[in-house]
Amino acid sequence: MTELLWMCLFAFLAGMMDAAVGGGGLVQIPALFGLLPANTPIATVMGTNKFASMCGTLTAGWQYVRKINVPWKMLLPAAALAFITSYFGSMLVSHIPVHWFKPFILLILVVMAIYTFCKKDFGQKERQLSLSQKEWLIGLACGALIGFYDGVIGPGTGSFLTFMFIRLFAFDFLTAVASSKIINITTNLAALSFFIPNDYILWAWAIPLAACNLSGGFIGTQIALRGGSGFLRYGFMLLLVILIAKFAYDLLPLWQTW
Repeated sequence: MTELLWMCLFAFLAGMMDAAVGGGGLVQIPALFGLLPANTPIATVMGTNKFASMCGTLTAGWQYVRKINVPWKMLLPAAALAFITSYFGSMLVSHIPVHWFKPFILLILVVMAIYTFCKKDFGQKERQLSLSQKEWLIGLACGALIGFYDGVIGPGTGSFLTFMFIRLFAFDFLTAVASSKIINITTNLAALSFFIPNDYILWAWAIPLAACNLSGGFIGTQIALRGGSGFLRYGFMLLLVILIAKFAYDLLPLWQTW
């Protein structure tokens, strides 16, 4: 019971962080590995995490789209492609050495952080024009690519989506974060469509964690909406620094062999 109570606190914080700037898995996944029984299968840990985070993402997404206009014409087909590629990414994860991707991802994160820091108006201006057909096709490609990434690796999915929506479509941060939640919802659904039928969810933990993640998601969304794009820019940069530190730490054994 003590471990579950601690995990509920971490789930609440993860939901709040994920709703505001993304990256909730950086809090929730390590906490699950540390607090669940040591013999819990990895797939069960990941399934339990996905169920809880899905509830928080749904809550955040619902609140955002009620207040923020998002490009549904592009997002819905992009989300459908993300669902498909995420599902196949989950199937391939046992056959692809994930550590091959991590140096490349670390480089991308560093470039994103430098770009966001140097470009002071990044994500600060609200777009007025409708998406062109070319941008619509680019959005579909982004959905497919990020969906596959989420299925294979996972951490940083929301950050990549947010950056792409701002850099490629000139969205402000609020619109970009709101749009990223739509894609995140479908990639989470794709993962759950694998975890639930295969009984990879520890329901005694997943249900209370989902309630806490949902509560955190509600509060995190309110903070983001009140803080606006200026607040989200600083939160986004902080999240990129955390992601860079995580991937650098994961690659530490590889660097030591060099």
